[in-house]
Amino acid sequence: MNRRVSNRLLFGAALLSPFAASAQDYPARPIRLIVPFPAGGPSDMFGRLLGIKLSESLGQQVVVENRSGVGGVTGVDVVARSAPDGYTIGLSSAGALAIMPFMMSKMPFDWQKDLALLTLVTRVPEVLVVHPALKVETLKDLVDYARAHPGKLNFGSSGTGSIAHMAVELLKTEAHIDRVHVPYRGAAPAVTDLLGGQVQLVVLDVPVLLPHIRSGALHALGVTSQTRAANLPDVPTTAEGGFPSVLSDNWYGLVAPASTPPGILNKLQTAATAALRSDDLKAQYAKQDAVAAPMTPDEFTAFVTAEQVKWKAVLAATGVKFD
Repeated sequence: MNRRVSNRLLFGAALLSPFAASAQDYPARPIRLIVPFPAGGPSDMFGRLLGIKLSESLGQQVVVENRSGVGGVTGVDVVARSAPDGYTIGLSSAGALAIMPFMMSKMPFDWQKDLALLTLVTRVPEVLVVHPALKVETLKDLVDYARAHPGKLNFGSSGTGSIAHMAVELLKTEAHIDRVHVPYRGAAPAVTDLLGGQVQLVVLDVPVLLPHIRSGALHALGVTSQTRAANLPDVPTTAEGGFPSVLSDNWYGLVAPASTPPGILNKLQTAATAALRSDDLKAQYAKQDAVAAPMTPDEFTAFVTAEQVKWKAVLAATGVKFD
């Protein structure tokens, strides 16, 4: 069956399904929201803000559980393997759905079979920052330094296969530079080591880096988006820095186990969409330069499919594989 048609059947006419009664009683206890990166990172922040709104709408507490590892794959796999009863849902970033399937020899799950895609949650600009000790002022300075010191530039990421990782791989390809990748189990530990000087640069979501940029602890060289970030108006885009192909907006979406009853999926998707359209959640996300981006399940499926096409091409060009 065509996947788009399948999604329509899955989310449509829930009251006609044999699961209608269970959907009417749902939820009767707290819901677990799996965030596939450590506490303190951007996905944790967005997940907790969404969880608060879902709790208000659904009348049950939504409890965030951080399950990090393998570029976000571990946490999403927890969701895929959970009981399909609506009491375990999760966030996913691009890594687990659109990047790692082309990097790993064997994925632990197939998102097209094992997951129900509910909605895109948010899109987030990323920014390339360096430790001030590197003494570079612009993106061109960084490229010149890397070319003059091959193999000496270490960059951290939130995990192998994350968009944070892919952004620097794009820069490597476009600028013809060498660098050493140091993957972490999320954004927060990568930033900790950057502040400590163990790595020299990262490309991560604006919200997690913004306080350190404003304090002067880190120096921003470029926003990897089409336009400048609202909270960093003086930081040029990578296109302005001479590398228009280095674009890497991050994103987070809401997923559930594939066999969850349609009526329950409808309740979750409706509650999430309403939360993401609420003025207060949009404002909280906007403070972090993030854009709430609710979608229908079909729209989210089409979005993930397009992201797969994009990142598959990047991986083919770079030859990066999961170690």
